[in-house]
Amino acid sequence: MLVARLRDRRRYCPRDTLTSLMLGFGSTVAGALSAGAVFWLAMQVWQLAPVHIPYTWWAWALCFVLDDLAYYAFHRSAHRVRWFWASHVIHHSSQHYNLSTALRQTWTGFFSAAFVFRLPLFLLGFPPAMVFVCGGINLIYQFWIHTEVIDRMPRWFEAVMNTPSHHRVHHATNPRYLDRNYAGVFIVWDKLFGSFVAERPDDRPRYGIVRNLGSFNILWAAFHEWVGIARDIVSARGWRSHLGYLFGPPGWTPDGSRDTSDSIRARWLAQGGGVS
Repeated sequence: MLVARLRDRRRYCPRDTLTSLMLGFGSTVAGALSAGAVFWLAMQVWQLAPVHIPYTWWAWALCFVLDDLAYYAFHRSAHRVRWFWASHVIHHSSQHYNLSTALRQTWTGFFSAAFVFRLPLFLLGFPPAMVFVCGGINLIYQFWIHTEVIDRMPRWFEAVMNTPSHHRVHHATNPRYLDRNYAGVFIVWDKLFGSFVAERPDDRPRYGIVRNLGSFNILWAAFHEWVGIARDIVSARGWRSHLGYLFGPPGWTPDGSRDTSDSIRARWLAQGGGVS
């Protein structure tokens, strides 16, 4: 905060930072309330595994890599499937990008069943405690990359690891950057699966969501997308529309009257794909 204040005091907004801190506190409470149920479920799935992997150095390393791949799958789904987005959108709701933004975490992750993306690891035989420790380290790693104070890391590091530059792209609403760079720790997943975009100095990221909240209300930030889903479901006609509103991409409508990230990008490309 001190470095950012010296460089550009606009990078921190007191009300926005306080909102992020309060949302982080709420997420911690929600996580504590659901932790027992998640661990119990993990144990039930792990007992079904044909083999049980021991606590050895190679198992820890392999578990960390596979857990990061599972996080990539979750994170990509959290942007492409509205049901998961309703929980994840809280993390993108700030129009600022700093370390406090990292603390904006979901209150409804258990309700949206985000934990299902780690179930394959338990079925492979990784002990639940090992998986959750690796997941915790993964989340801690992601804290420091929420900053504009660091420009670029060394080229070899940028090639393999997720960095502030790569993650600024992920938080940006510019058409060039929308729904890109889902990595947790290793940016190689985005390069492998075609979702990587490099940050460009001529297209500075703009942060937030496509339709910003316009409010620092904590409850609205935590639940607004669930409210939107409920409203759409009530007004929808037919089971296809109901499923589309639940599991289609954010912004999906039967008649295409709202924008999705794909339609925003397509329109931008049709206009020449310049600075966005």
